[in-house]
Amino acid sequence: MFELTTESLTALLTLTALETVLGIDNIIFIAILVAKLPKEHQKRIQNMGIGLALLIRIGLLFSISWIMTLKEPLFSVLGQPFSGRDLILLGGGLFLIAKSTFEIHHKVEGDPEIHLHGAESGMKKFPSPSMMLGQILLLDIVFSLDSVITAVGMVSQVSIMVVAMVISMVIMLVAAGSISGFVERHPTIKILALSFLLLIGVMLVGESFGAHISKGYIYFAMAFSLVVEVLNMRYRKKSSSIGILSEKGQR
Repeated sequence: MFELTTESLTALLTLTALETVLGIDNIIFIAILVAKLPKEHQKRIQNMGIGLALLIRIGLLFSISWIMTLKEPLFSVLGQPFSGRDLILLGGGLFLIAKSTFEIHHKVEGDPEIHLHGAESGMKKFPSPSMMLGQILLLDIVFSLDSVITAVGMVSQVSIMVVAMVISMVIMLVAAGSISGFVERHPTIKILALSFLLLIGVMLVGESFGAHISKGYIYFAMAFSLVVEVLNMRYRKKSSSIGILSEKGQR
């Protein structure tokens, strides 16, 4: 275990905060996926997804020497070298772009299955929990790789990394329910969250091709968009209340 000094405590707090921020996109993705499941499965699959993310990150931490080899070029295309890490980021980014695009289309255009068969059966078709868990596991690996590489670059002690990740995952478990409920109750926030994931997917693809994109710009854009949307929500709620009061006054 690490010695509790001012330096180690500062590193722990900084890394915990960073890991929590990096985990938000993971929570949003899990929240959007589990919302498609029946209510009785949502909490269990959500907790399993976050738990798997923690296990993957700790496992990767104890495989640091292997992670470092992922940075070694495997081959090059038109002068652009690709390492194992690049291929993982490329695959994860393309998956995230495809999944976010599909989900946005699903939310805007509606589910074709419901349009075709909903009137006949009156039943909503749910995906299998195992399929959802598989998709969550795939993105957990991509987000965990990025998270672990960030941790290795910041701190030298593995014990500090493990403690920071456990604390951040506990925070994620506590906050996951609130975030999921908030995203599910507000359709516009859900579209915004999917747009964030699409943006992160583009960033991952860019990084796989060697284009360094500062995450500070990405998170600032996400925070700014979220603030604007919250203001829009408050405005809509206020306008709705004024409209109801006007109708009552006319009666």
